[in-house]
Amino acid sequence: MNSIKNAKKSSVKNTDTSQAKCRVCGWELFGKPLLEYDNMPSVAQHLPDTDSLKDDNGVDLRVYQCSGCGVVQLDSKPVPYYKEVIRASGFSQEMKDFRLKQFRDFVAKFSLKDKNILEVGCGGGEYLSLMKECAANSSGIEYSDSLVKKCAEGGLNVSKGFVEDSSYIVNNAPFDAFFMISSLEHLPDPNKTLRGIYNNLTDGGVGIVEVPNFDMILRNNLFSEFMRDHLFYFTRETLVVLLNLNGFEVIKCNEVWHDYIISAIVRKRSNLDLTLFSENQNKLKKEVNNYIGKFEKNKVAIWGAGHQAFAIMSLFDLGGKIKYVVDSAPFKQGKFTPATHIPIVSSDKLHSDPVSAIIVMAGSYSDEIVKIVRENYHQDMKVAILRDFGLEIIS
Repeated sequence: MNSIKNAKKSSVKNTDTSQAKCRVCGWELFGKPLLEYDNMPSVAQHLPDTDSLKDDNGVDLRVYQCSGCGVVQLDSKPVPYYKEVIRASGFSQEMKDFRLKQFRDFVAKFSLKDKNILEVGCGGGEYLSLMKECAANSSGIEYSDSLVKKCAEGGLNVSKGFVEDSSYIVNNAPFDAFFMISSLEHLPDPNKTLRGIYNNLTDGGVGIVEVPNFDMILRNNLFSEFMRDHLFYFTRETLVVLLNLNGFEVIKCNEVWHDYIISAIVRKRSNLDLTLFSENQNKLKKEVNNYIGKFEKNKVAIWGAGHQAFAIMSLFDLGGKIKYVVDSAPFKQGKFTPATHIPIVSSDKLHSDPVSAIIVMAGSYSDEIVKIVRENYHQDMKVAILRDFGLEIIS
């Protein structure tokens, strides 16, 4: 008889997992399993027949949680057929209607009707055939020879293969979109497969990723959901973590199909475009240097010895152009600005060695400092504030 043990209430053998690492993030698993199951089915597919029954033995399953990313997982080896996507030969009309609407909405939202779409792990083409109704340029990749043959017989464009690492190239890549339904949880290294998918997508490529819903399993105490085929048990939170770690922005992630499925809409993360940073830097540099040039040499000071001010002094080539930098922090006074080597002084220096102008670079404190300067120092001294948008001339 199968049994379930709560690891918190009973002693468990062989629970030393000091070397056991999370398959997602690499951090250590918590030291004891959440649950242990004895004599469980070794497979959920490729079932034993009369000839192989004598070789069929139950397996013990241990359910762990990662101490880092939190994903729940088995410490088992994958089933021999984990690269194959095996689905029931048919599905209900309700499921067909659901998938058709889902795929049509996906194609419409991202303008994919004439774009290249890939199903990763397409099995016998059950869902690929529906996607083909929504977008003509749909193709699949499947590891099983017999299933690839079945897809071909059904008029589907499917290649044999398995995205096993980041360097794997799928036929007809790159793709504008992909979908991967109920297969990620089977993979011993989902990171490699997801990075491989990422590298087979166009810039900004989008996708649908679905897994069984562990949030629902937790809510309903479904103790019978654990099986050797499923190495991972994703909540919405942990699925998002996995997808983010592998270069995908999660646009939407919700529970579908009577809450049995977590469905994530993702986009391939692109490199940020910081061109505007350089444009703003060049603009402000020109403004500041033009302003300094209006005064006699070595007659301009800066108020503010924070990290942004230090960076600006370097980026704007202000070394040798600024007489000194004023800062109210005693531990900075008597030192020099890094890289530009401008002396840092107290505000008393504005009395003993006045300047013609001062540029305030103190972020949110700038207006307060201008008030202090106006109330306590030479009224003829010109004042300007370096704002994000430009140099603001106060007087």
